[in-house]
Amino acid sequence: MFSENIYINTNFKNKLDSSDIKADSPPAPQKKTKSHESCHRFSRVLLTSLTIYFLLLTILISTALIILFKKYSQLLEEKEIRKELTYTELECTKQHTLLKDKVWSCCPKDWKAFSSHCYFVSTDLATWSQSEEKCSSMGARLMVVHSKEEQGFITKILEVKVAYFIGLSDPGHRQWRWADQTPYNESATFWHPGEPNDNQEQCVAINHRRSSWGWNDILCSSKQKSVCQMKKIYL
Repeated sequence: MFSENIYINTNFKNKLDSSDIKADSPPAPQKKTKSHESCHRFSRVLLTSLTIYFLLLTILISTALIILFKKYSQLLEEKEIRKELTYTELECTKQHTLLKDKVWSCCPKDWKAFSSHCYFVSTDLATWSQSEEKCSSMGARLMVVHSKEEQGFITKILEVKVAYFIGLSDPGHRQWRWADQTPYNESATFWHPGEPNDNQEQCVAINHRRSSWGWNDILCSSKQKSVCQMKKIYL
């Protein structure tokens, strides 16, 4: 009887000890499944794709904004030029032109048309710089003479006893320059004999001398009439 009790108690103790060991031991680490790895890989690919997408979108938007800004600046410039023009009426002629959908060439009223330009003879007496400013306020420049035919055209509408500033001046060292930055061509000049003849006279006027029209260098501060020139308007 005594020995049997000892055996039972011993078995019960062994069971308790084994259960205690199992309870205290940490759970075995779980291995990552393939589905978890695939999900992680997909997340990384998605994040990279979104980053590239937003970078490209930023570049496209920046490029579009730059283009729009340039276009807007051009429109503002054209609008400002047209705003400065003082004419209210145009005189137009129909002609064949290479410009698509533009069959009318126009000049402001009271301007004279020749080739691809319009000309206005100002009767106000002003210095060379004042004359250039007035032409600029009308969307024009002081006249640039491109050819003998143009010189002949303009002299037919000028007064013989008057001098007129044109857009030729000398900033120094007899380096003649046109107001519109057109290169100065010595083979297409119309100086009077002996002109230019004074380094202090740095502006040019067209006048009539000894039965012919020609150019004469004069002081820029002298007050003369002038000839303005602008490109024709095509409609």
